[in-house]
Amino acid sequence: MASPLDIQDDTLTERQQAVLDAVLALMVEQGGELTMNAVARRASCSKESLYKWFGDREGLLTATVRWQASKVRAGNYDRTRLDALALRDSLIRFAVNWLGVISSPTSIALNRVAIAQSGGGARTPGEGASLGAIMLANGRFAIGARLKPVLDAGREAGLIVFDDTETAFRSFIGLVGRDVQIRLLLGDTLNLTPAEIESDAARATDQFLTLYGTGNPLPERSKINA
Repeated sequence: MASPLDIQDDTLTERQQAVLDAVLALMVEQGGELTMNAVARRASCSKESLYKWFGDREGLLTATVRWQASKVRAGNYDRTRLDALALRDSLIRFAVNWLGVISSPTSIALNRVAIAQSGGGARTPGEGASLGAIMLANGRFAIGARLKPVLDAGREAGLIVFDDTETAFRSFIGLVGRDVQIRLLLGDTLNLTPAEIESDAARATDQFLTLYGTGNPLPERSKINA
């Protein structure tokens, strides 16, 4: 199997991005019964191109999950000059991106398929990794790898304090996500507007900074939103 493209290095062409968007659209419409033939038809490309770019179906799913997860990033910051304002802004930007992604129809479809497959019993030899395993490795764990350096930088700057980065990461994600993702997966018709997502992200970030802060005053919202 050829190695799937590493979209963290921004190596995908626009054509390849369009293919991954086609995969996401198909999963929203059809669930997990995804074939290379269906993707080729939807994306108007040959199966040979799919195999060349992504290796096989597992490689295609891996690249798709990475493509979706790549939309979640923290704000830009200078690690050597990190202050409370920059830390708060970076965390809010991450939270806004993450909430926007997990509440999208594509992410809901991916998660529903992964959950359904996880209850299907053991996979046969040579069948490849389940979508759930792919999503853990290239979704949740990859997203954690992007946020944890921000948390570590905040600790190094004396802005927040914690013993374990993973625990701090889970706390932040829990405050941001609350019960949104599970409600959406269960069919609740939440319609989060950009303004609501921004407000939720800011509130969760302030709660996190209160929980893990060092006692220094938080930056004023008026200055942040100016």
